[in-house]
Amino acid sequence: MIHFAYPELGLVLLCLPAFVYYFLPPVKGIHGDALRVPFINDLKAITLKSGHLWTSHGMTSGRLSKVSKYLLCITYILLAVAVARPRWVGEPIKIKNEGRDILLVLDISTSMLERDFTLNGRRMSRLQAVKIAASEFIDKRRDDRIGLILFGTRAYLQSPVTFDKEAVKNILVSMDAGMAGNSTSIGDALGLALKSLRKDKNKDNKIIILLSDGENNDGSLSLPQAINLAKNENIKIYTIGVGNSANFIQSILSYKMPLPGGVDETGLKAIAEEAGGRYFRAENTDGLLKIYEAINRLEPQSHEDSYVQEIKEYYYVPLLGAFIISLLLMIIKRRKA
Repeated sequence: MIHFAYPELGLVLLCLPAFVYYFLPPVKGIHGDALRVPFINDLKAITLKSGHLWTSHGMTSGRLSKVSKYLLCITYILLAVAVARPRWVGEPIKIKNEGRDILLVLDISTSMLERDFTLNGRRMSRLQAVKIAASEFIDKRRDDRIGLILFGTRAYLQSPVTFDKEAVKNILVSMDAGMAGNSTSIGDALGLALKSLRKDKNKDNKIIILLSDGENNDGSLSLPQAINLAKNENIKIYTIGVGNSANFIQSILSYKMPLPGGVDETGLKAIAEEAGGRYFRAENTDGLLKIYEAINRLEPQSHEDSYVQEIKEYYYVPLLGAFIISLLLMIIKRRKA
């Protein structure tokens, strides 16, 4: 469908000559009014008798002068049309909704090997439960970009935020406890996550989901420092503490050495509160699945349809026509001369 981007401007230019002709007074010559020649009629008579001025060349010059006026008018009209900017606009096309940037930050220290989770009556490690829950969460984020950071003693960006969810899930499946070290550097992991999402300054809807089963006992960035960083960024952070509270008692009853430390709920709660998120505690597989589902509800996807329209500019067509006619007028002027 053809329409004009600036029709009002084109209309004003088309009406401008008529306005000048009818509403502005005529401009006098440099030397004032034209001279009155009393013997003009005698000159006409002499011309008619001699016939020298009314040659075929003179008639041709008159016709060319009239043609030049018409071409000049057409050139002006074409320029006015070009200024109005004709364009073709296609049918609206629905585009994919732009979702959020979600960065999963997962603890893969050796304590994640503790087998205190169950699914369908089968015991499994915390890491196996995290893989299942995180994979289901990724599948439900249809229009979001997902990224992944794994941390232990060190934090590593395994995948920046991307629409390639299958690639992120493949990394989840292949990860193993202890790959990033045996200790827990929550501060470093959170600092790396904030730095990764900070690069895209044009996007506001960014989310971090931090999951850990221990306390910050390693790394160069302390938890208070990480919390201060989180406060300064417009990035929402959800934290999940993983671990069965009955694990300590079971270890004593079974004459096993209880695991040192535990979930730093105070620190994880502080991070979530300062960053506008929430803290969750997952003590079993079902609880972990429900937590991811709760986050899914807290961060609903936008289903408002967005549309784009293809636009092709055609202002150059009348502009080219005006240029060609201008060249033709120059040729006519040289011929008249």
